[in-house]
Amino acid sequence: METIVLKDEFTSRLTDEQFFWFCQQNKDQRIERNSNHEIIIMSPVTSRSGNHSGEIFRQLANWSVSNGKGIHFDSSTGFTLPDKSVFSPDASWISNDSWNALTEEDKDRFAPVCPDFVIEVRSKTDSLDDLKMKMELWLQNGSQLAWLIDPREKTSYLYHPKKSVEIIKGLDKKLIGEGPVSGFVLDLSLLRF
Repeated sequence: METIVLKDEFTSRLTDEQFFWFCQQNKDQRIERNSNHEIIIMSPVTSRSGNHSGEIFRQLANWSVSNGKGIHFDSSTGFTLPDKSVFSPDASWISNDSWNALTEEDKDRFAPVCPDFVIEVRSKTDSLDDLKMKMELWLQNGSQLAWLIDPREKTSYLYHPKKSVEIIKGLDKKLIGEGPVSGFVLDLSLLRF
């Protein structure tokens, strides 16, 4: 199944509450919404891609727990961004200050906050150009660091606000966190091929 984009009069008028309800009624789907209120329905990822994103999340979660300065989130977490899109990165991290500023109700919805750090992992069916545009949107909405990892092409793209994209070739490397996630090290060699 390829990505389906619903862009009609009905879906474009869904309120945040109605979109949240729509997602809750379709929990087995991977659903996002862009800033134009178009609903994006994606197929589940392959087993290999799930392993890649799972390993990346495990490393981020382990670091986050030991660091204690923020909260980590997996790929099933939706965030309502300032441009009103709702995205779910494969792994993300928010500082304790940002998390604690949210209301309890916000924490039980698609929280209206942009993660400080996001990681997207390209799966077999993902368009690289679309993911690169999405990385720019993360930065435009407030992420301080965003990594796009393409295991199939063995290439990582590191996005920083107001800097050129840094490209790292090879999966025998370690990506070093900076800014909000200083001290985080992602060992790409642990991704299974």
